[in-house]
Amino acid sequence: MHSLRSPALRPLPLSPASNPSRPLRFRLFALSLPLFPSSWRSPSERLARPAAGPRFRVVRSCGSVTAKPSSEIGRRGGGRPEPDEKLRALRELFTRPGIGIDAYIVPSQDAHQSEFIAECYTRRAYISGFTGSAGTAVVTKDKAALWTDGRYFLQAENQLNSSWILMRAGNLGVPTTSEWLNDVLAPGCRIGIDPFLFSSDAAEELKEAIAKKNHELVLLYNINLVDEVWKERPKPPNKPVRIHDLKFAGLDVASKLSFLRAEFVDAGASAIIISMLDEVAWLLNLRGNDVPNSPVVYAYLLVKTETAELFVDSSKITPEVMDHLKNAGVELRPYDKILSEIENLAKQGRNLWLDTSSVNAAIVNTYKSACDKYLNKKNKARVHDYNGRSAMPSGVYRASPISLAKAVKNDAELQGMRNSHLRDAAALAHFWVWLEEEINRGAKLTEVEVADKLLEFRSKQDGFIDTSFDTISASGANGAVIHYKPEPGSCSVLDVEKLFLLDSGAQYVDGTTDITRTVHFGEPTPRQKECFTRVLQGHIALDQAVFPENTPGFVLDAFARSSLWKIGLDYRHGTFHSLAAWLFKIPMRIHSSAASFSFLVIGTGHGVGAALNVHEGPQSISFRYGNLTSLQKGMVVSNEPGYHEDHAFGIRIENLLSVVEMNTPYHFEGVGYLGFEKLTFVPIQTKMVDSALLSSAEIDWLNDYHAQVWEKVSPLLDGSARQWLWDNTRPLPIE
Repeated sequence: MHSLRSPALRPLPLSPASNPSRPLRFRLFALSLPLFPSSWRSPSERLARPAAGPRFRVVRSCGSVTAKPSSEIGRRGGGRPEPDEKLRALRELFTRPGIGIDAYIVPSQDAHQSEFIAECYTRRAYISGFTGSAGTAVVTKDKAALWTDGRYFLQAENQLNSSWILMRAGNLGVPTTSEWLNDVLAPGCRIGIDPFLFSSDAAEELKEAIAKKNHELVLLYNINLVDEVWKERPKPPNKPVRIHDLKFAGLDVASKLSFLRAEFVDAGASAIIISMLDEVAWLLNLRGNDVPNSPVVYAYLLVKTETAELFVDSSKITPEVMDHLKNAGVELRPYDKILSEIENLAKQGRNLWLDTSSVNAAIVNTYKSACDKYLNKKNKARVHDYNGRSAMPSGVYRASPISLAKAVKNDAELQGMRNSHLRDAAALAHFWVWLEEEINRGAKLTEVEVADKLLEFRSKQDGFIDTSFDTISASGANGAVIHYKPEPGSCSVLDVEKLFLLDSGAQYVDGTTDITRTVHFGEPTPRQKECFTRVLQGHIALDQAVFPENTPGFVLDAFARSSLWKIGLDYRHGTFHSLAAWLFKIPMRIHSSAASFSFLVIGTGHGVGAALNVHEGPQSISFRYGNLTSLQKGMVVSNEPGYHEDHAFGIRIENLLSVVEMNTPYHFEGVGYLGFEKLTFVPIQTKMVDSALLSSAEIDWLNDYHAQVWEKVSPLLDGSARQWLWDNTRPLPIE
């Protein structure tokens, strides 16, 4: 991927990455942990920042540091770090001519800020040994530290060797990566990054943060240091691209490109670079197989006022796809020629639309440098736009207009989601019958075996492509690990005396599913039933919510938590919203409806793509009140409150919902009202419900839901699966 690197290294320009008028926007799916310190500068009003955490006392030099940060408390091992050959090889590269750095940062991203990435780009996992999805590794000449969030503390403790410091992001006194670097390095050191793996915003914030200690941020365009030491690195994916049928897409490529070009007028742009893989896939009605769990292809799309160019490995393009693109006026370009074309845009005098929250620093910096070059006083007269007029190219720094357009599904996309969810429900009915029969006959099943069997049942459904994420098959205490992933050889055996949490989803040609159910194969304890019932009450409250148009998702978050709050409980899989905001030191403020997050956060609800990424923005339901994206008709969100009791059990109940108009008797001040339509139809285990805690309205909801499950799913079943569905959709018995 890095054959497109151009100058060997360049310091990041000191000019801001964005126009002051550009609204704050956060991407949802970049998975590295926060890099930024308290010096984040907003061009508009901001809330007060929390006080900085404890600092360190250190003896500094670029080559040797003595430091004991609070984050080292409880680290695995003790005494002398064990030898780490990968770290040794990486550090040897620091002094290579043309590099000359004192520290190197390895994020989790690929060049497109993807949530799921191809194996060949899992550089942070390779260098650290930590395989969780979220994390940032920082290596100096004599230290190595790994930041991750609370979902992965236990996993990181088990996977990191004693050469690594585990930084438990969000814990009191744990610094951000930039704060740590400023404390353990002497002033004036050089910190290297691969600019393809950082969004422009991320690189700018990092540069600003480390400048406090006169550190220089070095962009290594031509080399990724981890790749250099990764001797048996997997090859990049090269599976063929496929066309996403118009009957599922609902809108042809020409219409989508016309919409996009119409946005150029207000923005003052004459071209836009699109780097988010799901945005490229949605806009061109294409799907790929380059990334696990997400049907996307590694590509950049450059849309100009009169042409469009897809930068992709041409070996993935079949003749059918070639005709599809040609008919839409899209030309092919080599993937590794993106930077040279970006330079040409400046020479042509084009104003390039750049979403700096997602477009990588290599692209943005290349365009800025080209603009500076061609706007030089000596050359200004030679610069002409694509119409031959004298021009002064400049960046247009705005959120991508595709993010919101993609989130608001059309009728065809919604129908595909409905249809795929019913087939998915049928697969789950077959699975649950099998699992209960195996448990009843005393079979000893591991969590991995259960997940594999679920995949087998799903793969028999029409239109199945892949899982939409790694299945969370968690028995007992493993259910309390929010993003638990069972591994062969180390996972648990299902225990009939413990709760079992199953969070799973699938990609179909017409839709994407995501569902969680929590069950007990024996007799749940009164506490388990109470916690489950209160989670169910939160699920019901959110499902039944009716709210005015222009309501952001955070307003609804309390609906899902209120029943737990009444007894002093809560769930933490939304907490990372707040912790990340604190760690980024990003103030919450009002911004456009196009806002989204720059880190993966799964609160009470997340957006879901239509036959695309299972997690998408800009909408969400969480208590992170900085995301003011309003929920709009056609959006799809998850409804997944839960409760996780450390070292004991986990509970979550998740359905997907689409936002619909509600026919209310009144419309205060002419405002319309919205609510939700259920997409998921799988029984909720009534054995786990303490009916004494439920109101009559809540009991009616559960009974009505199960009646709908039977009506919609039973025609797809026969035999034991149909009987299982009948048995598990009977009205709730009142005690």
